[in-house]
This record gives sequence, C-alpha cells and structure tokens, in this order.
Amino acid sequence: AVEDEATVPLYYDARGDKLGVAIGDLNERIAEKLDEFDIEDVDMDQRLERDLMRDYHVVTAGRRLDQVARDFVRHYSTAWETGKAMLVCIDKITCVRMHKLIEFYWNERINELEGRRTDDEQEEVHLRRRVEWMRETRMAVVVSEEQGEVAKFRKWDLDVTPHRRLIKQGMELPESMRRTPQFRGRQRMAVDEAFKAEEHPFRIAIVCAMWLTGFDVPSLSTLYLDKPLKAHTLMQAIARANRVNEGKNNGLIVDYCGVLKHLRKALATFAGTRSGGQGGAGGEIDPARPDEELLADLAEAVAMVRSFLRDGGAPLADVIRKLGFKRNAAIVACKEVANENDETRKRFEVLCREVFKKFKACINVVGVNAHRAGRDAIDVIYRSLQEDREQADISGIIRRLQGVVDEAIDVRPDRTGETRSTWDISAIDFDRLKREFERSRSRRTAVQALKHTVEARLRRLLARNPLRTDFQQHYEQIVADYNREKDRVTIERTFEELLKFFEELEEEESRALREGLDEESLAVFDLLKKPDLGQADIRRIKAVAKELLRTLKAEKLRVDQWREKEATQSAVKVAIHDFLYSDATGLPAGAYSDDEVEATSEAVFAHVYRAYPTVPSPFYDDGVAA
Repeated sequence: AVEDEATVPLYYDARGDKLGVAIGDLNERIAEKLDEFDIEDVDMDQRLERDLMRDYHVVTAGRRLDQVARDFVRHYSTAWETGKAMLVCIDKITCVRMHKLIEFYWNERINELEGRRTDDEQEEVHLRRRVEWMRETRMAVVVSEEQGEVAKFRKWDLDVTPHRRLIKQGMELPESMRRTPQFRGRQRMAVDEAFKAEEHPFRIAIVCAMWLTGFDVPSLSTLYLDKPLKAHTLMQAIARANRVNEGKNNGLIVDYCGVLKHLRKALATFAGTRSGGQGGAGGEIDPARPDEELLADLAEAVAMVRSFLRDGGAPLADVIRKLGFKRNAAIVACKEVANENDETRKRFEVLCREVFKKFKACINVVGVNAHRAGRDAIDVIYRSLQEDREQADISGIIRRLQGVVDEAIDVRPDRTGETRSTWDISAIDFDRLKREFERSRSRRTAVQALKHTVEARLRRLLARNPLRTDFQQHYEQIVADYNREKDRVTIERTFEELLKFFEELEEEESRALREGLDEESLAVFDLLKKPDLGQADIRRIKAVAKELLRTLKAEKLRVDQWREKEATQSAVKVAIHDFLYSDATGLPAGAYSDDEVEATSEAVFAHVYRAYPTVPSPFYDDGVAA
C-alpha cells in the first residue's frame, strides 16, 4: 500500500523501554484478557482489575501514568508541526486520569517555553508560533457512555460530566473556521468532525476503544499506545496513523507498553514478510526503523536542495552563514535559481517539502539538531517564495524596480473608496520600466511575483463570471511561451506582456461600473445577452438581470442548504425559468425563441448553483474571493 501511495510508512518508537515504563511480560497476560472482552464492554475496568489484580494496578499506577503524561507532553509539543495525536489508554478511568495529567503538564510546558529566551530572531519566531499552537490546542477524552458512570468516576475523585458534555455538545468552532463559507453561521461541530478537520485545534484525542477501528483521520500522524493490544486489534489501531495527507512523511507509533513483540507478529500475519528483508526472526517484520536511517534520509533531502541551488550558482551556505544585507542578497539569489521557470519553481518547492517532512519524521531523534541550520535556511527561502505568492500585488512589484516609479506611474485612489492606493497601469512608461527591469538582479522573481498577482486577479474574475474564459486562455499562452524559452529577452518580454495583461484585467473588472451594474448582476447579464441585440433590448436585459437576482436572493436562495435537496433545487430552477419566460418580467418578447429561453435558464441556474451556496455569496465577498 505504501508503494501504491495509498498509505504512508509507519515508524515505531519504543519509548516505554527508553523511559523504563514498559510493562514487559504483563503485555501478554493483559492482551490475552482484553481479547476475551468485547471492545465496548462497559465493565472493562472492573473486569480487568478483578481478573488481573496486581498486573492491572502496575499498568495504571499513578507514578507510571505521571511519567507517561510528562513524556507525552514533551514528545508531542516537540513534534508540534507533524499533525494530530491519539493516546490509547487501557480503560475509561485511565483516559480521564491521563487527561488531567496531560492538561497539567501541557500548561507547565507552555510556561516553560514562554520563559525561554534566544538571540536568534528566526528561533524566536518559531518559539512564539509553537507557544501559540500549544495555547490553541484542544484535547478531549472520547469514550462511550454507560449507566452509573458519574458515581463510578467519583470513586476515583474524577468528574466525567464535562467530558460527557463535550462529547454530546461538540467542539466550538474557532473564529478562523467560522469565517470560511463551509462553516459560516455554525458555532460548534461534533467531536468526530472536529478531529477529522485538519484546521480545527482539537488535536489530542484520548481513547480506550472508540475510534480505534474504521475511523480515518488523514492528519493524525502519531498514535501513542499505552494499552496492551495484539493481532488484528493492534493492526486496526496502528492503521489510524498511516493515512495519506499533504506534508505527511510517515505515521509514528509511540509505544509505552512494549508491544513490539505483538506488533512484529501482527505485521507478519496480516501484512506478510517484505521481500526486501527488514524481517525479524521467523519471518516477522521489524517495524522499528533505526534513528540512523531517519537522519540519513534527512541528510539526503537537505543535500538535494543544496545541489539544486549550487548548480544555479547560489550556495545554501551563504544563507546559513551570512548576516544582514548579505544574507538578504543570498536569499534573493536562491529565489532567482528557483524561479527560473514554473517547472524549476515546482521542483524546488517539492524538494523543500521533502526536507520538512523528513525533519518532522526525526524531530525527536538525538542528532537532528546537526541538520537544523540547513533546514531553517531552506525554510527561510521557501517561506519567502510563499510570501511572494500570497502578498503579491502590482504596487509592491513595481516599487521594487526603483528609479522609474515616480516618473513612470501615476497613483490614483482605489475605485472602492478604500484608503490604499493602486497603480494606474495605463500610465506606465513601458520603455523606462523595461530599462529598470533589465538592471534588476531578481528578474525571474519579479516575473513570478507578477504571475501570482495576475493569477489571483484572474481567479477572482473567473469565480465571479463564468464567461471570462478567454482571459484564462490568453494568460495560459503567455505562460506557455515563457516556459518554452528561458533567455533574457523572453523574461523581459513576459514581464511586459503580464503588465499589459493585468491592465486588461483591470479594465474588465471596471466593466460592471461602465454597464451600470455590479459584479453579481453583470455575471447574470452576460449569461442573458446574445449578439445583435438593440439598445432597448440590452437595457431590458440589464433590468432583468438585476431584478432576477434580487428576487432569488430575497427568498429561494435563503433556504438553508438549498443545494442539498432536490425539492429546493427544483424550486430555484423553476423560479428562474418562469421569471425569464414571463412577458412581464422576462427576456424581450420576440428576441428569444423558446429553446433559447430554456438554454439560458439552464445556464443561469448552473451559475446560481455554483456561486450562491449561501446569501450573501462568498464569491462576491472581497475578503474571500480575493
């Protein structure tokens, strides 16, 4: 499955042995006993305590759980960028006990990190991000409900009611998720949905039986096992961590019990022996990958980035060792190498992401710090490239080309009335700007930044109006020509063509005002109109576009989740058809045949279905659409 990229490889860390908390031979007896019980047995803890007596108390001893909780917090807070985590405990009581311990040491760890001081600016930023991540992280106990559980937990001086309330009421949605169209208007979501949602800060699930089978969370990267398991139950549990997700190099099984023997047998039974070896005695598969191999993978990934940059004449060592302006110049040089064309940019970003994945894979391995300087330097270059994409705007690009701005460009107020200024592209003296561009040391980066600016504007225009595909085709031709030739003349010509194309987009974006419409009604107007209409008919169609939208938004499109039900879809479709067909409200009589009205109604419905999942439409919200 790994070779087919259906799953990611699973690595194993026997932390229980390292900490001295592994329970050794007790695993066999407890695992055998657990196999006898139903996985959702409500009396699991009582039966374990009765049947195993001293063994059960060894596993759940306070000092042992305290040490596991301390290590869990340190381990996961160090690997904070890897993904979500699940801790599997022996029973429900232990789940709640561990939640209490982890919460205490989690806050202690936050205070410790906040008090840490460093003179390295990048390390300081990384530390602040880590603390912020820890503060927003949510953890929860997820266990099945049983009768009399309040009294049962109270015997241990534990209160299960807040955990049960959270499971029933769900998790609060963070503000960042509430702003997205998918979750707009929602305040809470079910705990299982929250854990599956990568962007939700519910990152630590503490379970004993629930979610161990048939519960897929791609962003779950680390499974912490403190419950003796064997055979198919163990295989199902560890499979929680091997789902494919962007940026995920591997899943990690952190074993506090010492189940390696059972894991080898389970892998041999259910996965088969690998042809390449890595087998243990009797054909068993050894899931434990030596730390040296993980570090070697990381070293190789860093070396590939070094080689890529060195071949382009920009050594990574300059970014690592130089300071101030010289370091900034080294970063610019590296970006120029990456930005040679779209293919080199993509390849460089893939190489960088491999470094980040390999670094995450051995974040808790002794010796990883030997590669930290290289990884951090690569991260600086990569982030700078992403910032160019995210923050690209025509003003910033032109400002970088010093010397001609004042004479070549006029500044005018933005049409929306905002306080910022925009550049009047039509006023650019292209000859002067071209001469300045020729002197720039970051021509490729300037072209890429301008491409990102154009793409962002083009995406917004296409999202708002489906009939703007000719702009997309024009842009694709410019990019294809640029990628086909990589000489200096092509770079300069592409820069000029992109600037002029951006001017065309600006012109298109102002067309709604010239037509006396807004962007929403312009999209419908474009769908309604056809060639060779007279001025009177065009005026009528503009009025139809505005009134049709107003009518739909006043009632039919306000029905919650209207796109999910066939009846509400049909109601919108009929409303559009009847409105356009009516002599009183619809298209100009005599100008459209019945077939044209039918086709136009279908086109308008398709646009409305896509652009109006809610009212107001997220596609015409500038904060979202941009």
